[in-house]
Amino acid sequence: MTTHTNFSGIANQGDQRLNVWEHNPKNVAFVGDYLPRQCGIATFTADLYQSYNSFIPDSNALVISVNDTPDGYDYPSEVRYDFYQHDQNAYRKAAEFLNSKDVDVVCLQHEYGIYGGSAGSYILTLLQNLTMPVVTTFHTILKDPNEEQLVVLKSIADLSSRVICMSEKGRDFLINIYEIPGDKIDVISHGIPDMPFVDPHFYKDKFGMEGKQTVLTFGLLSPNKGIENVIRALPRIVKQHPNVVYMLLGATHPHLLKHEGEAYRDSLKKLAADLGVRDHIRFYNQFVELEDLREYLGSADIYITPYLNPAQITSGTLSYAFGCGKAVISTPYWHAEELLADGRGILVPFGDSEAIANQVINLLTDEPARHSMRKKAYMMGREMIWERVIQLYAHSFTQARQERMSTINSQVPYAMGGHSSAAFKLPDLRLDHLFRLTDSTGIVQHARHHLPYYEEGYCTDDNARALILTQILQEAGMSDAKLARTADNYCAFINHAYAHDYRRFRNFMSYDRRWLEEVGSDDSTGRTIWALGTCIGRATDRNTVSWAMNLLENVLPSVVAMTSPRAWAFSLLGIHEYQKKFNDDRLAKTIQRQLLDKLVFRYTETATEEWPWFENTLSYDNAVLTHALLRSGDTRLIDMGLTSLRWLINLQTAPYGHFQPIGSNGFYTKGQARAYFDQQPLEAQSTVSACLAAFEVTGEAEWQRTAIRVFKWFSGFNDLGLPLYDQQTGGCRDGLHIDRVNQNQGAESTLSYLITLAELYMAQKKRVEVKPVHVKMPALLNG
Repeated sequence: MTTHTNFSGIANQGDQRLNVWEHNPKNVAFVGDYLPRQCGIATFTADLYQSYNSFIPDSNALVISVNDTPDGYDYPSEVRYDFYQHDQNAYRKAAEFLNSKDVDVVCLQHEYGIYGGSAGSYILTLLQNLTMPVVTTFHTILKDPNEEQLVVLKSIADLSSRVICMSEKGRDFLINIYEIPGDKIDVISHGIPDMPFVDPHFYKDKFGMEGKQTVLTFGLLSPNKGIENVIRALPRIVKQHPNVVYMLLGATHPHLLKHEGEAYRDSLKKLAADLGVRDHIRFYNQFVELEDLREYLGSADIYITPYLNPAQITSGTLSYAFGCGKAVISTPYWHAEELLADGRGILVPFGDSEAIANQVINLLTDEPARHSMRKKAYMMGREMIWERVIQLYAHSFTQARQERMSTINSQVPYAMGGHSSAAFKLPDLRLDHLFRLTDSTGIVQHARHHLPYYEEGYCTDDNARALILTQILQEAGMSDAKLARTADNYCAFINHAYAHDYRRFRNFMSYDRRWLEEVGSDDSTGRTIWALGTCIGRATDRNTVSWAMNLLENVLPSVVAMTSPRAWAFSLLGIHEYQKKFNDDRLAKTIQRQLLDKLVFRYTETATEEWPWFENTLSYDNAVLTHALLRSGDTRLIDMGLTSLRWLINLQTAPYGHFQPIGSNGFYTKGQARAYFDQQPLEAQSTVSACLAAFEVTGEAEWQRTAIRVFKWFSGFNDLGLPLYDQQTGGCRDGLHIDRVNQNQGAESTLSYLITLAELYMAQKKRVEVKPVHVKMPALLNG
């Protein structure tokens, strides 16, 4: 039979679906230097971390700090790891540490001076060894970089999923000098604290400045700041405004202090004394915390940055003062030109004391003009407060993860054109983790990371799944003596699980081999019937077939009285497998008919044109219901199965085209909000199995392409762009949370991946073996 398959609904459903990228990553690692190190980047990293934790609900961020001294610093608890900037091997170890943590995104703060190697090249060692996406903030973007600086920055950008700069000029440089694609760059302002718009007199008494007019400069003290030019302007300013005080706030830069001590500060004091304005300057030799800084800024009438060099793409001190509503005078370095345009501040020429004096005098004299400037700055500064900036950072992080997903999809080994006739190349099938979880009793149901979690014992459900896997592998010719012995363990477990008095199976067993219930769920019995039928239909070992026949005959009649549609579906699939060998068994046919009638009745009672399904709630292992109809052999029921499967796939296809299964954290009840997380590997497995069954009954290659597209969910073509399959262990992680992958690799998840891959291998084997005499068998293609 041939039924037309139409997935056109996928493309137009994007506006009706939750955009999962709105869910901000929780586990972000911020890499840079950090307080108490006295450095502007350290302050920024601390503010960024603290603001992310404050404004992103349930954030679980951490910090990795680089040190300029081998002994490091007395860091706060959020700094989980630190390393010395001149030890290149330490960068590799830091990457290894990050890879071992549950990190969604790394946010790197880049400044040439804080990383070791030529032009800070050691940071590339860290980036090259990371397994998660990276978003880099460039704090310095040189207009005329030397060759090494150019190469390092371009390499960092290549290794980053996205890059951030703090001004439009910075973006222009990144595009035109460093050749970084514009769509990879986010312009996000330097964050600032959310301070009220206050009268400077409110804070002046704290500093003994009552009745004074105050001019402020703050930041680490060093000769490139141009402080001399403000001091030279003071005599003229004082002559017009005798109550002026210049507040110079900031510790001497640590590197300058180390090599020259306080010689520079002393030279400024001498200059002030020589000019007769020593009493009009207050030196505050301290590295201030945020709360203190608020008060210093609050007390200032005018803020001034007299820097000597135009090549400053970002100034944190300028951002703070501007955003707090200060009247700002500055030399025209790049960031100041952009920020102070349109009357939001005043620019004066570099090194021009006369111009500084003129503008300070004008602003102190013209109070309405000063307050107008303050207001313009403060209003624009509302876009720069940390709460706003953090949302932009979070959006950049989510974009990085999305782009990683697209990259993974384009790099998987079978990423050929959707209409190619080339053969589908499957990844290797490894059983390392299956054997790791299996002992002489059976397969342990849970794991902590890749290690079996013995405390939670075993379950029949997983041993049944494992037995199905071994039979598929044996039929595909991929078995060996070790796998055969392991299959016997699963058979023995199921044999022991049988509760004779109930003609059903127990499910949960403790690690010390005590059954925890008299009888298990309907679903566990149904799944075990599926495993027994698979043994009978596929096994070549007479002993295994005889054992399974006897057990199946005892338990099969009990299924009719069960009330779970999934138990019916599992049992129907078991009967289908059984009938591969014994198609004329009347008992099996009778029970098959009864179960199909029950399943169809459920469908007809519930299904509508908009909701063609068996229940009013989509819960777990959904595709198995339609899979059972596809294996019925009844044309009418197969059409019903194809209709329901087509609807389910459309519903579970994200706007970006990847598989997006119903989440187990709430499921999806008709007319209510759908749960998108937690997503379980079981859903991918049952959907692939149903799609392959649909291909067998229709011959339509679209079903094969869909099966492969769903399979890619394991490799990272999913909502988070993160792989669930662990190539190192051979295990599969337990699911996708809203912000991360569950790192545990339990039996259900691993078996879901292995069964999916084994069935694809089997489908490929059939394609090779079957000669296209009557029906053209299309190759397995990329979805």
